[in-house]
This record gives sequence, C-alpha cells and structure tokens, in this order.
Amino acid sequence: MFIRKQPPRAHALGEPILHENHKRPVTRRELIAAGLLSAPAMVVGPAWLAALLRPGTANAALSADIQALLANTQCNVPTAATGIPFIAFDLAGGANLVGSEVLVGVQGGQTNFLSTAGYGKLGVPGTMVPTSSTFVSNALGLLWHSDGAILRGILSKATTPATAAGTNGAVIAAISQNDTGNNPHNPMYGIAKAGAKGMLATLIGNQSTVSGGNSAAPMALIDPTLQPTKISRPSDATALVNTGGASADPVAVAVLESQTRISGGGNPYNSTDTNPATAGTEFGGALTRPAAGTAGVLLYPTDPVADAALKNSVRCAYVKSANTADAFGNPAALDATQDPLITGGAAPIFTATDFNDSDVAKTAAVMKMVLGGYAGAGTITLGGYDYHDSTRATGESRNFKAGQMIGAVLEYAQRVGAPVMIYVFSDGSLSSSSMVDGSTAGRGKLAWQGDNSSTASTFFLVYSPKGRPQLRNGAASQQIGYFSPDGSVVSTSSPAANAVNQLVETVILNYMGLLGTDSQFGTLFPMQGLGSATVQASLTAFSRIV
Repeated sequence: MFIRKQPPRAHALGEPILHENHKRPVTRRELIAAGLLSAPAMVVGPAWLAALLRPGTANAALSADIQALLANTQCNVPTAATGIPFIAFDLAGGANLVGSEVLVGVQGGQTNFLSTAGYGKLGVPGTMVPTSSTFVSNALGLLWHSDGAILRGILSKATTPATAAGTNGAVIAAISQNDTGNNPHNPMYGIAKAGAKGMLATLIGNQSTVSGGNSAAPMALIDPTLQPTKISRPSDATALVNTGGASADPVAVAVLESQTRISGGGNPYNSTDTNPATAGTEFGGALTRPAAGTAGVLLYPTDPVADAALKNSVRCAYVKSANTADAFGNPAALDATQDPLITGGAAPIFTATDFNDSDVAKTAAVMKMVLGGYAGAGTITLGGYDYHDSTRATGESRNFKAGQMIGAVLEYAQRVGAPVMIYVFSDGSLSSSSMVDGSTAGRGKLAWQGDNSSTASTFFLVYSPKGRPQLRNGAASQQIGYFSPDGSVVSTSSPAANAVNQLVETVILNYMGLLGTDSQFGTLFPMQGLGSATVQASLTAFSRIV
C-alpha cells in the first residue's frame, strides 16, 4: 500500500504556522513566532485625571515657578527630543535576512561572493546567484539581492526618490539560536543610554515586556526606570495625553500646577545641599520638612539628604503631569491616523483600510511617536517568521510585508525631514532545501526547510535628510564580520559574530557613530566586550550624520 504524503502548502499572511518537529507553542514568545499572537493593547488612566483635564478653548502656559522645575537639575523633563530616532523591527521566529535578502560575503565584504552551494543554503537557486553584474541591487546603498522580498517591500512604500537616495546600511554576520528565550537581541536600553530621548517617553514598544519587543534585552543594560511604554496602535499614543479637547486646557493645567505646589511647593530643589540640617528645607506643602513648631513629613527619616532627593522625585511626578497637559493638550498631534503624511494626504503611505491590519497600526503608531520626537526609540514586533514550512511562498510574503513596514518608516522619515536608524533582527534563522518552489508567490526560489542558527545575521538602515550616509572605511564598512563560502557565519569574524550581547553592543556603537559620540563608548559602557578603540573603529560603519 502506498501512502501519499500531502505536499507542502504555503501559509497566508496572518495564518499561524505550526511545525511537526516543534513543541506546541505555549509561551508568549512561541505564540508570536508562530503567528498566533498579535498585539492588542489598552492604556488606562485614573478617572480623576479625565475629570480634571476637561476640554478648554484657550492655550495654556506653565507658570514661571513650575516651568523652572522642568530643568535638568530639577525634574529633567525634556522639552525636545535628543539623539537620532531609532526603530527596531523584531521579526519573531527566525527569519532569513541575508543571501536571499541583504547580500553577505566572505572576508572582504559583500561583493566577495559565497559559493553557489553557500547561496543555495541561504535560499538562492543556481539560476539566481548574485555576481558582479547580475542579481545585485544598490538602490538603498547596502547591497541586496535584486529579488529580495524585503527590498521589494521597502521600495513599494519608500516611493519618493529622495528616500532611497538618502539611505544606506550595513549587515552584521552574527549567529543566534532558534526557538529560545535566551537571545538578548533588543538594544533599546543601550540606545537610550547613548542619548535617545523623547518628549513624552524614552522607549516604546508594542509588547508588554521588559524590552518592549519579543526578544529580551541584555540584562546588563536594563534600567527599570526606562521600561518601554506599550504602544501598539494610534489610540495608545493619543491616550498618553488625551485631555478630552483639541488644545491645552488652562484650567486643567492650573489644577495640576496647584497639585504640584500643594504637594511640594514651588521652590527649586537644591541637589548640592548635603548638610543634614538644611537638606530638603526648600520643599513646602505636604512635603514640608518638620521643624520645631512646624508639622511636616520625612519620607526617609534616617537620611535628610536622601529624603530630599525622594521628595523631589515625588514632586516631579506632578510637574511632569502639568507639563504633559500643557505641551500636549491636543492628542491629534500624536495620532497617526490624522497625519496627512501617513494617511489621507495626496500620496498616503497607508490607506484608512490598511489600519485594520495590526502590523500597519503598530508600525504607524510607533513611527509617528519616534519620528515626531515624542519617544526616543521604539520596537515593532512582527510575528509569524518561523516560516520553514517546506515552501518558499510563505517566507516571501512575510518578508515582503516586513519590508513594507520598514519602507513606511523610511518614507515617513523623509517626509518629516528627520534622520532615523532602523535595526532589523530575528531570533535565529533557517536554511533551504534543494526543492524549488515554482509557485507564483515562491518566485522560483528554494523552499525553506528548517531552523539554522549558523545562517543568522542582522542589518541596519540609516536615512539622513542630508543625503546618503557615508561609510567610514569604504565598502569594507558595509559588512561587519563575514561568512564562510558554504553559507555559514564565521564565528570568529567579529566580536558580534558569536555573542548576541556583543551584537547589541555593536549596534549601539554604530548608533553613537551616527551621533559622533562613538569615542565615548568605552566610558559609557565600561563592561563592553568589543575591545579596544581600534577594534571599535573597525566595527563602526558610518560617519556622523548630525
């Protein structure tokens, strides 16, 4: 008796992928990788805040005493974004990012091509192997396979010629494990430490995790005070500042200012006062320091200096609320669905119908927040990239979708005239079989057969409104680390090649290079594992762009 095995079937966009050789997905990470979990969200605020922040008809302005408390020496409330906007795309599941996508070569750079067998391992059939004259695109500066699905997706959204002309990038050959929660890929905390800060939030992400994404952040970099705010759709962003009206309500601002004064007074905090007899005497209201004949409170009874610092933190919470009501009284300013550069204008990046797609909603919301200066950096997690289902069509469609989201960010950056660094990573990767997927969606490429950590890599793109970012060391800067001819990462090719935490450090170093502060990397991250300043220079792709 013959038993005919059912042929491989491509999976549609949004359709979960379950593999016979994988255990049933249970954890959040496994559910996202399989495409079974997206990112709905709700932001909840106290009822009394909504009552206080009722709509008004005139613009408010902070009083002078409260305005003074915004300073760096007081509450350090940013009035403008700092750093370069940074957005990470976390493709959950182990996507293919090189060979069939960004070109990667042996030692020497992208155009030191792999063998035909090496490209076959990375999904490229013999008829589509890149050479010096065929199947290579330099449309984005970074060399790509000309039929790369991510590239095609990017260019379908980054339609203004100036967008591609102002873009460049680099690829990092780096092993990472598949199907594990031990891949600390997310660089957000390091990016914040390097200078990224927004007016409303430092970090955002569309997952309720410590990193804001699917992959973890390196433990050594985590700062609990900077945990990302969850933003997975435009309404999440507007809920951060929604006062119920179309402009700042002077009554609401005045109420919040009064709360500040009632709680801690309006006198500036003297952080340099270390005298136990006088520390904290500047605070009034409910935080008044007790003295002879004067009632008061000590939050830290045994240490007046620490008590004063804690009181300042308490008062600053009220200061920040007052500033938010004053500066962001109109929530429409944060609403991606009301931005004509994103949707509804003459050349929309997304249509109104597109926002029914959760990937579009989260991408639009995050890029609006980050490129608008409201957040310093953001993570966008796209699920369902564990696509080794013995077809090529599934992977092509999902990579194309990822490319569309990346292209939308680049196009929006060009439209608002802001630089941006986009980092794309996935937890692990995969390798192909020798079977060609001849379907229309498969495009005659090799089917994806199974997980393979040795073919993993990441890449980043940089857009500058001043023009295409310049490589520091010529074409050699475009590829950090390298592959063997047979299509595997050479684990000794760079400090990032076989240590994900050092891969993250390499990304942070390159972010600082764009700022022109990379010489401070060792000081800012004294426990770094990248090596000497000379080694760091060899790992830095681009010259300063700001």
